[in-house]
Amino acid sequence: MAISEEEFQKEKKILRQVNKLLGNTLTEMGEDIIQDEDNLVEFKKMMWENASSFDAAEEQQAMYATALEAEKAYMKQQYFKRLCKIKDKPYFASIVFKDESGEISNIYMSLTYLKDENMNNILYDWRSPICSLFYDYETGPASYEAPGGTYYGELKRKRQYKIEKGRLLGVFDNSLNIDDEVLQEVLATESSDKMKNVVNTIQQEQNQVIRNLENHNLIVQGIAGSGKTTVALHRIAFLLYRLKNLNSSNILIFSPNNIFTEYISDVLPSLGEDNTLQTTFADYLYSFIKDYEDIENFSDFVSRYYSYQEPNPELVEYKQSDKIIDDLDAFIENYIDNCKFVSNFTEGENNLILKDDLNEMLHDRYSRFPLFERINEMAEKLSANACKGSMKKKRTFEKLMYQNANFKKDYQAILKEFYLSEFCRFHLEEKEIDKFLNVKTLHYEDALIYAYVKGSLEGFLYEANIKQVVIDEAQDYNRLQYIIINNIFKRADFTVLGDINQNINPYYRYRSLEDLKDLFKNDTKYIELLKTYRSSPEIIEYTNKILNLRHVNAIRKDNNKPVIIRKGVENLKDSLVADVKHLQESYKSTALITKDDQEAEKIYNLIKDSVDISLVRIDSKKFKRTCVIIPAYVAKGLEFDSVIIYNDRDNTYRKNEKNLLYVACTRAQHELYIYN
Repeated sequence: MAISEEEFQKEKKILRQVNKLLGNTLTEMGEDIIQDEDNLVEFKKMMWENASSFDAAEEQQAMYATALEAEKAYMKQQYFKRLCKIKDKPYFASIVFKDESGEISNIYMSLTYLKDENMNNILYDWRSPICSLFYDYETGPASYEAPGGTYYGELKRKRQYKIEKGRLLGVFDNSLNIDDEVLQEVLATESSDKMKNVVNTIQQEQNQVIRNLENHNLIVQGIAGSGKTTVALHRIAFLLYRLKNLNSSNILIFSPNNIFTEYISDVLPSLGEDNTLQTTFADYLYSFIKDYEDIENFSDFVSRYYSYQEPNPELVEYKQSDKIIDDLDAFIENYIDNCKFVSNFTEGENNLILKDDLNEMLHDRYSRFPLFERINEMAEKLSANACKGSMKKKRTFEKLMYQNANFKKDYQAILKEFYLSEFCRFHLEEKEIDKFLNVKTLHYEDALIYAYVKGSLEGFLYEANIKQVVIDEAQDYNRLQYIIINNIFKRADFTVLGDINQNINPYYRYRSLEDLKDLFKNDTKYIELLKTYRSSPEIIEYTNKILNLRHVNAIRKDNNKPVIIRKGVENLKDSLVADVKHLQESYKSTALITKDDQEAEKIYNLIKDSVDISLVRIDSKKFKRTCVIIPAYVAKGLEFDSVIIYNDRDNTYRKNEKNLLYVACTRAQHELYIYN
């Protein structure tokens, strides 16, 4: 609801005052930062020149002082950068709150805080406790949680602002109504090459995820377009603001692919925070498994299925199943029980090592360690005994122990033994096993098993520095992957986000993501996001029919553009080119989404000379979303203004592939064309 002219003029005056204060603060801070850098250089120079005169205690104290000053300078620079980001748009919303004592607070919300010369808050960081009122309540009785307790009162007003280049263009009073003018304006905006922050339109259900500090772990089931990834990134920004001793290097995001990693790379910097560590599960596998030249990524893994290139899908399904976890655990326990030293050996002239002593060490004294870690510990002990505490013969003892044992550190051989054993539920010949183990590029499903067996026998790569882990597209990870992740990040808290309706792993499915709760230590909360902000009601109605969904709540208003179905097209090239050009005239981004990468390449070669379009492959890392051809399993997590779905007549979506079709169609925001 627009405000009166008198109110508008008052808001313009406030903005002028804020702009002036912000400009003065930036000028003063810029001068201070330059001075701090000069002082730090001089301090380090003095330290260097006088280092010889310091005793150990003085040197340590001076080094601590230098580090402290450097940290202060860094924090000041980070705050300066955040102020620079709000220079053109100092704030986006305000609230008026009357507490129980009758005191009225007029809170202007921004990406960061700003104080005047008397240290009074002029702008409040959107992550501060009182700002949660804006996201959680309509006008009326309201409360918020802060470190000092719960504060009650009345929310008198909620207001949003449209500010560009320091000029006030619009002011709106609103309630919590999700159809408010600012949200609808944002939803109507055409998409850009990268995901943006949404601090001015966070909705109540999203805010409950972002600001949750009560639970160590969150599992979020969100329908397509509910803003799962956006919520996760804003949650990261919130945690960085609220949790002491947490910085960006303590947070790791598991992304579905490198394209998605690039797509989300601007959100945290736009919120004034550094990007976190990011990886894919395939990247982790590549770093952990050293016996192969390459590891297949997840997109190539599913591509084998959807392009019908997998000769034995039943075996792959077993490798992806929960059953194989039990089978591997039983095999590993039996394997370790049967490991032993079969002969005595001598190190040097007089140092006789008895096999019975070694077996006692292996199965009793060091049984708390993984098998091959036991050998490491035993070698250290034997070397220390032989060399008066020195480790110089550790490698020698390791070599001698393996030479006189009935086992060795050869994971390919161990895995082959599993597949030939009674513990494996598939009967396989040695030649069949060699086809997937004796290769240069290890398949994704085999890499998961390899990593689990290796981790079980020698220990996983424990990452103590990581305190928060975010897993996106959680439905595509099988149970074995979560067990591996929990073993790597033993002290981390988790935010896990996904949608069982968008599962594109054809070999593994969850009934509900709530099934993951028992996999995490500490308290874990399951939350559902049931509103979609991406697609028009017409598109949502169509995509609901694919999976027979009824619970989707569309927020975007009708655009009166029905889903277009193209059937019996006589000239495919001319029709596709015409549709692409038509959509390009209306929107910034158009995607032609195919079922697989072979189909994508075929259509690209068909129309590339007639329309400006780029091909996005599985291994692409950067791309412009203006107009692309992209396989459905690579487009996951992305969104486009308009989408054309294409599949060959001989390569249709089968009944058990409807989730992939659903993923493809739900990438569309405004218009959807179907070539079927």
